[in-house]
Amino acid sequence: MKARNIVIAAAAGIAAGYVVKQQLDRNQSVTPEKALKKAKETFKKQGPISGSWIYMKPEEYEKNGLLYHAYRGGVTRNMDGENKQYEFYIDADTGTVIDSAETA
Repeated sequence: MKARNIVIAAAAGIAAGYVVKQQLDRNQSVTPEKALKKAKETFKKQGPISGSWIYMKPEEYEKNGLLYHAYRGGVTRNMDGENKQYEFYIDADTGTVIDSAETA
C-alpha cells in the first residue's frame, strides 16, 4: 500500500511540474539569452561584432502603432577601426528583431 502511495505522489508531482512548465513557456516564449543570440546572428550577417548586452526584463515597445513585449539590447561593432554601437529591440514572444538603430 505504501509503494502505491509513493507512485501516485510521484505521478502527481510530475504532472504538476509539466503544467507549471507549460504555463511558464506560454508567458515567456524566448529567454533573454536566446533573444541576444538571435540578435547577434542577425548583426553578424553584416560583419563581426565585438560586444553585446541585453536587459533581462522585457518591456513594452511601440512601433508603427503596434505594442510589443520586447527585450532591449545592443551590440558593438568595429568598423574601419572605429567602434560603433547599435541598440535593438527584439520581440520576447517570437525572437524577431523589431527595430535597431546606431547610437551616438
